[in-house]
Amino acid sequence: MTGLGGTGGGRVLVAGIGNIFLGDDGFGVEVVRRLDAPGLPENVDVTDYGIRGVHLAYELLDGRHDTLIMVDAVPLDGADPGELAVLDVTGAAEDAAAEPDAAETPPVNGHGMHPLAVLQLLHRLGGRMDRVLVVGCRPADVGERMGLSDPVTTALDEAVRLVGRLAREEAARVSPELGRRSGRKPGRRTGRRTGTATATTGTATTDTEATSA
Repeated sequence: MTGLGGTGGGRVLVAGIGNIFLGDDGFGVEVVRRLDAPGLPENVDVTDYGIRGVHLAYELLDGRHDTLIMVDAVPLDGADPGELAVLDVTGAAEDAAAEPDAAETPPVNGHGMHPLAVLQLLHRLGGRMDRVLVVGCRPADVGERMGLSDPVTTALDEAVRLVGRLAREEAARVSPELGRRSGRKPGRRTGRRTGTATATTGTATTDTEATSA
């Protein structure tokens, strides 16, 4: 993506999304916290966006990243709590915008936005991503509480491995030379924030890869 569209700068962004005060909604935040960012290729950035989905959408307008990997709690249909899936949602924002009832701009919630809302806002702002993946986990409890449920906690190690593998694959795809290099300095991260987040996506599930935790 260059500027608001096109081919980018050969970089991959791994974005953790979620609210740590809503139980399993903190899944994405915990995964990126555990991810070994310094061990990833130098063209991979890892950031905990927490509830700042609006900030993520605006940052994507700078055109630095070709691939976005969002990590979030997702209500996967037919899945058990703690089950993981990789969703290719590259065209989801455009598809949603084409629906007859999609004339209104998606609500901008400064306290949190689910992955599809982030993509819709980016689309409304005139931006686009070449490739967007969501690593989702079916939550068991998104009530007001600190800490993840047992099924989601059990899935964390597998989720970290899965996100790391996807980041390496995408890094090599968008920039073969940079994607082969690792051992870089730590990627930029943000502190955890508080507020209210929504964990639903309503996105397409093409090229879905699911694994039981």
